[in-house]
Amino acid sequence: MKIQNNYTRGGYSTKTAEKYIEYKKPLYSLSTDLEELVRFVDKKPTDEVIGYKAWFSQEGLPPFSIKFSKQINLPKYLEIVEIENLTACEVKYNVFFKADGLKVVD
Repeated sequence: MKIQNNYTRGGYSTKTAEKYIEYKKPLYSLSTDLEELVRFVDKKPTDEVIGYKAWFSQEGLPPFSIKFSKQINLPKYLEIVEIENLTACEVKYNVFFKADGLKVVD
């Protein structure tokens, strides 16, 4: 997700995630399959999977991805979800999210 130029430093934190994601608004799952993230060595991809990525949306935000360190079960398309331990990191004009898991909201 692109952001304004007033970013902060300090790595991943829940405080940074709260600047962008409103926990009171529903969060929709857009992905039907996880994207594998692989390790790069000397700017070349290896076969080692280091994480997974899925896409989400919330009213007022462009679609954004969240990285998971382990494989998760994705819900159906456009199902409302709750993210477990969501953190974010601002790097230049981008914000990156990662989390431990998710669950479907009933």
